[in-house]
Order: sequence, then structure tokens, then C-alpha cells
Amino acid sequence: MDTNLEYYKIFYYVVKYGRFTKAAEKLCITQPAVSQAMKHLEEDLSTTLFYRTQKGMRLTREGEELYTYIKQGYEYMMMGEEKIKEMRDLSHGEIRIGASDMTLQFFLLPYLEQFHQQYPKVKIAVTNGPTPDTIRQLLSSNIDFGVVSTPFEMREEIDFQETSQIEDVIVAGSRFLDLKGKVHSYGILNELPMICLEENTSSRGFADRYLLENGVELRPEIELATSDMIVQFVLRNLGVGIVMKDFVRKYLEEDQLFELKFEKPFPKRKIGMIQKKKHPLSSAASKFLEMIEEGENISTDNI
Repeated sequence: MDTNLEYYKIFYYVVKYGRFTKAAEKLCITQPAVSQAMKHLEEDLSTTLFYRTQKGMRLTREGEELYTYIKQGYEYMMMGEEKIKEMRDLSHGEIRIGASDMTLQFFLLPYLEQFHQQYPKVKIAVTNGPTPDTIRQLLSSNIDFGVVSTPFEMREEIDFQETSQIEDVIVAGSRFLDLKGKVHSYGILNELPMICLEENTSSRGFADRYLLENGVELRPEIELATSDMIVQFVLRNLGVGIVMKDFVRKYLEEDQLFELKFEKPFPKRKIGMIQKKKHPLSSAASKFLEMIEEGENISTDNI
């Protein structure tokens, strides 16, 4: 299309207000500039768009046909501008986040709660899955950013920013009270019924590698999809479970479960944010990340 788009904008205002002078006033240009633009538009289209009457300008049949399209297109553009403004002002928009059940519950959830309270019209879409799935979702641009736990395979196109640390523990219930209060070697795990996360999680991968370094090949009797389920199985004495400590903190404090002590505790891991390098974020996503970076002193005590 060779026609100057500004001509169509002026055409829209001329028809909307019925007079060249009124259109010029609304557009903050001169009336001769409006007349010249309409002359050029008619020349570009090789047709007459207006004719004069005693009551002012009127559209020809060709002008009426053109206006039905210009009106729809221009008003859609104005609606688009308004939506952009709403997104910028956080009265509209969407955040797409990837997180595992652990990072969601013990890190992300309180930030989501506060953000929703401040910006209730912004849609929050959370894709729940283990860290490897979150990374795949990010690389496919299905999410704006993810919350993940280490270890994971760092990719050149991904930025990782640590936000906190987590601690893994091995816990047991009343069936295994004879193990309580003693310091063990990891070899004892070869004799116990182990309950773990499934193999497609970063937490399981970490446990497998660390225990193998300490002479134990982890062969769980039960594999589960979520840490919450591990806790429930351990509470029912179905085995000894490996979980993040925050998942069992209240059960440890209430003596429903106890932590097995080892000569070397599990090394602490990291929770952090991942996003694609040089990938622009929406105003809503940028504001949410800013909230996390500022720390906001959000507590997870009530979760």
C-alpha cells in the first residue's frame, strides 16, 4: 500500500466531524493541510470521496465504502492504544509463570497474593510442573519467567537470579523411632523403604547424585509426583521420605515426624528466577519481578 496512512487518519476525522475545519481543529493542523491531504488521497485512489452540499461535505458511494473499513481499522487501533495504556498502568494484562509445587508454595505464593491485591485486574496464569518442564516452557516462550530450584542444566540463553536457599531432609514417622537421636551414615538408606519424588524433577536428580557420591544408589520403593504426597505417605509410616524441610516443618515441631541425622547433611540448594535473555517482558511481569527483587518482606509463615 503506497498511500500515506496519515491521509486515512485525516479522512476518518473529516467524516466523523463532517467538516474540514472541525477535523483540522481536532487534529491540531490547518484547514488547508486537511484539504490537501484529502486531495492526495483521492488522487492515490483515483476516485472522488466527497462532494459539497449547502450543509457541508458529503461522502460519495466510494467514500462511504472506504469509510466503513477506515472507521473499523482506526477505532481498533485506538482500542489497541487504550489496551496498551491499561497494561502499562497495570489495570489490564497477564503474567505467565512456571513453577514447581515446592517453589510455588514456599516462595512464589505470597508474592502472587500481594500482587493480586495490588493489581486485581491483571490475570495470573501459573503453569505448575517440575524445573525441567519450566525450563522447556520458558524456551518455548509459553511463560514470561519461571521459579526453579537447583541443580538444573544452565542454558546460554537463560538468566538465573538466586532469591533464596532451601534445605533437603530425610524424615520418618513412629515406625522408625529406633533411628531417632542417632547420627547415621548414608549407607543405612540401603536398608530402609525410601519414598521420593519422580525422576523428572530437579530435587530427585539432586538427591540421586548426592547420595551416589556418598556410596548409596537411591532405589525408592515409592515414587510420587509431589512433596505433599511424600509427607502424607511418611505420616502413615509407609517409608522414609526425602523432602524440602519447609514441607515438614510443622510436623517436626509437633513431633509427628522426626529428621534423620547424618554425618554429612545435604548441601543447601538455591531457588531462583529464570528468564530468557534479551526477551522483553510485559509491564505486569516486570512489576512482579521488581516486587520480588525488592524483597517486600513477605512471609510464608501462614502458608
